[in-house]
Amino acid sequence: MANHKSALKRIRRNEAVRLRNRYQHKTTRNAIKKLRGEEKKENAAALLPSVYSMIDRLAKRNIIHANKAANLKSKLAKHIAAL
Repeated sequence: MANHKSALKRIRRNEAVRLRNRYQHKTTRNAIKKLRGEEKKENAAALLPSVYSMIDRLAKRNIIHANKAANLKSKLAKHIAAL
């Protein structure tokens, strides 16, 4: 167990950040699944900018790696082009 006041605060803060990161990551994954499940190209193209934004936000905050973000965006663009 932590012995210093600052260490206790850091433990609390780490947990809060972890939960926030988990929520954002899960929300983005759900948006990606929804986009991949779209049948119509128009609907998928309309969702694409918001999903791109979510992915970029995760990469900027180091929740996911920048290369993973680029790979996800590339695969989504290819998926929509194939519709």
